[in-house]
Amino acid sequence: MTDTTARRTALITGASAGIGLALAEVFARHGFDLVLTARRADRLQAISADLATRFGCRVHTIAADLADPAAPARIYDDVAKAGITVDALVNNAGYGLPGLYVDTAWDQQRDFLQVMVTAVAELAHRFMPGMVQRGYGRIINVASLAGLVPWSAGHTLYGASKALLIKFSESLALEGLPHNVHVTALCPGFTYSEFHDVNGTRPLVSQLPRWMFMNAQIVAEQAYDAVMAGKSVYVNGRINRAIAQLVRYAPQWLVRGQLRRVARKFRKV
Repeated sequence: MTDTTARRTALITGASAGIGLALAEVFARHGFDLVLTARRADRLQAISADLATRFGCRVHTIAADLADPAAPARIYDDVAKAGITVDALVNNAGYGLPGLYVDTAWDQQRDFLQVMVTAVAELAHRFMPGMVQRGYGRIINVASLAGLVPWSAGHTLYGASKALLIKFSESLALEGLPHNVHVTALCPGFTYSEFHDVNGTRPLVSQLPRWMFMNAQIVAEQAYDAVMAGKSVYVNGRINRAIAQLVRYAPQWLVRGQLRRVARKFRKV
């Protein structure tokens, strides 16, 4: 059995599938114990047993729906009661909300913002002070390439929420810098995961070229390396970095027109 007396612990939200699960595997491989949260308790238990067996790590699970405003506080209290010190926080939980803004119910948009923005900010606010006090911390906020490019009709708050996470992470990284607390906004592009199945856009995005997609495990490994290196913003993959640079320097009227044309082919509005 692996000696865990001096191991650090990573808390990962949305850890039941996709990038979140891949991040759990990467942190475990690098010697971290884990606290995993997601909505599906049965799925978490299965993942917990598998990771503990494969990596010899301790895994504590918390079933929580971050759309509930009380969830971040409950997660924090659960960890405290268990006597667990969180050294790394990965805010990965998220989803897409298809449709035009005026065609959705406000409750849907409210819950979306709670998961994508408010819960992220609250969890960082609750766990970062301990990291600062101890002189060590790592925070990954899973944003998106969508936060770096002009947006188009549909999924109205998705790009906006990711842009906020990027700016939030940049500022928080500067606050954490003197205390060895690294904060990274991770900006993947299209990634093979359950994300598109959940929001009902799998048939549409499947029409895109395969070279536009990345493997979740590679995204997670790059995320780990980026936060350990203290990079405040990291865009995954050469293609996505090229897109980000092109969008930044090309005429905006041209960029917006092209993105609108592409979006019509894969976005469910």
